[in-house]
Amino acid sequence: MKITIVGAGAVGATTADNIVRRELAEEVVLLDIKEGFAEGKAQDMSQTAALLNFDTTITGVTNDYSKTAGSSVAVITSGIPRKPGMTREELIGTNAAIVKDVASNLLKHSPDIILVVVSNPMDTMTYLALKATGLPKNRIIGMGGTLDSARFRYQLSKKLGASAADLNAIVIGGHGDTTMIPLIKHATWNSVPVTDFLSSADQEEIVKATMVGGATLTKLIGTSAWYAPGAASAAVVESIVRDQKKLFTASVYLEGEYGFSDINLGVPIIIGKNGVEKIIPMSLDEEDQQRLNESADAVQKMNNVLKDTGVL
Repeated sequence: MKITIVGAGAVGATTADNIVRRELAEEVVLLDIKEGFAEGKAQDMSQTAALLNFDTTITGVTNDYSKTAGSSVAVITSGIPRKPGMTREELIGTNAAIVKDVASNLLKHSPDIILVVVSNPMDTMTYLALKATGLPKNRIIGMGGTLDSARFRYQLSKKLGASAADLNAIVIGGHGDTTMIPLIKHATWNSVPVTDFLSSADQEEIVKATMVGGATLTKLIGTSAWYAPGAASAAVVESIVRDQKKLFTASVYLEGEYGFSDINLGVPIIIGKNGVEKIIPMSLDEEDQQRLNESADAVQKMNNVLKDTGVL
């Protein structure tokens, strides 16, 4: 099996590193537009094989999509990262052209490929990849909700003094500071509702900290995060290539589910060898449904930019 990572920057390289450590494929192709950059990252990563005991071949290439031919899965991380003070909406103009070109080139050489989109604004870029390629909706997945849910569990674990591995908690809605919805009323600590252990003030603090998780890191380190996004991307890929059928929150194309159509939005799904195996319905109370409606409206406004600027 071959897996391609487009974009050899911090997120792409970390995704590749997680994938080769788990030996999810015989070959991982790392592609970037900067001359020699992917080749260097691939060589550096390959030199860890003797220390980490993996046999995956890592191939770095400069903008040569022919080397990606036969890929089963590709992770698209390319595009400019969000910088301090930059909104996700401001990323659309630049990243839309990049993602559209990348998705089309990948499909040209690997017609059966499943795409995992990481580029921001993630929901809009996933929607763009779907519309630009014409692929069935099960074969295009936006990673964002998987990352947001991991950040939610981190915030809960800090407040509870619990292991994050013992917590079940998901974030739905758009992958953005104001559009994501951490479902704290549904979160559990080994099947016990976390609300049994947390005051209303604690719950509000956790939800707010989760929602600004990406912006907080951007402010601290001066660019977008990479360790957690890379791990989240690799987790989605692993569920595909090993047909694990794990339940993740991810951005998928909706056709009536949750009351929305013609939009990509983060909802719980089962991910397996076919990509999106099933969209899982949830019973939301009136407050959470209203928040999801508002989130969808915000994502739709960003999608409209694609149409207004002629990208779609």
